[in-house]
Amino acid sequence: MAYITLDKNHFFHNLDIITKLTKTKDKTALVLKDNAYGHGLLQIAGMAKEYGLTKAVVRTDEEAKQIEDFFEYILVLADFAQESNEKIRYTINDLQAINKFAKNTKVELKVDTGMCRNGIVMSELEEAFVLCAKQGLKLEAVFTHHSSADEENEYFDLQNKNFQQVKKEARALAKKYAFDSLRFHSCNSAALFRTNGFDEDMARVGIAAYGCLELPNALHVKGLHVKGLHVNELVNELAPVLSVHAKKISSRKLQKGDCVGYGAAFETECTCDVSNYDFGYGDGFLRSCSHNYVTPEGIKIAGRISMDNASFLTCKEELLIFNDAREAARYAGTISYEMLTSLKAYLPRKVVS
Repeated sequence: MAYITLDKNHFFHNLDIITKLTKTKDKTALVLKDNAYGHGLLQIAGMAKEYGLTKAVVRTDEEAKQIEDFFEYILVLADFAQESNEKIRYTINDLQAINKFAKNTKVELKVDTGMCRNGIVMSELEEAFVLCAKQGLKLEAVFTHHSSADEENEYFDLQNKNFQQVKKEARALAKKYAFDSLRFHSCNSAALFRTNGFDEDMARVGIAAYGCLELPNALHVKGLHVKGLHVNELVNELAPVLSVHAKKISSRKLQKGDCVGYGAAFETECTCDVSNYDFGYGDGFLRSCSHNYVTPEGIKIAGRISMDNASFLTCKEELLIFNDAREAARYAGTISYEMLTSLKAYLPRKVVS
């Protein structure tokens, strides 16, 4: 079976860079949703604990329960509490959701500062505090999410400005409605790398920890510096953690004019070796990589990717399919996030160092 390797040295290297920006491990919250961006929830949680991280962010209550022994603090982004848990906090994404949480549930309020997706709108801030107080919830934090931290447009600065106003109002409301001192957080990976003098209570870091963050070159041109480096230079120091390997199923020598795979879509131009490997779109190898994909070792794909396998112009026993999701994503016309989260959970994952 095809398998995945996770480079612990690269992972720790990335976390070293990130914690220099957050100034402490305690302010680094690792995003582990969607099977840790395809890397493997338990494998990454184990390495994060070994490194010394104490905070994690997940999508569901089920994910939170799987990793509660690894972390002191877990934020659930899009689910409701099934039972009380001291370690787990739940996100309020909408005013109407507040009454779905049981009394004494630890919650964090998400505010829409310009993404126009999840979160209460800014004008609903006091109403949210009133409802949280009435429901008897333990409101611990207020946060937002950036729509364009990895884009060169005006929305990043606009959302930062809006969140500053939210912080000011939320502090006053916390006193008014007898909530303890609130925590605040807004930075995802891209926002953290674009922020000089990070001063919030934590950063929610995902793609940067996995070594696949990308920022537009325009930020370099503008001369944005973080820790004395151009922001793109700092990003370039990150190292991809995940590699995908496939094993040979069969091999044959083909003559010029022979056709390979479904639709006879690949025709050989000369006598050559073609082998079939056990990694297809059913395993997470996006079908849009068909025809033009080339591995990091320069080995070309032969025709269409099938459900359970793909053919390449080689007879190697094992094949490195990709070791940098950013590069692989370019063949598929997509982003590294999709390449990574498409990888099926049943693929074996091995930690290497």
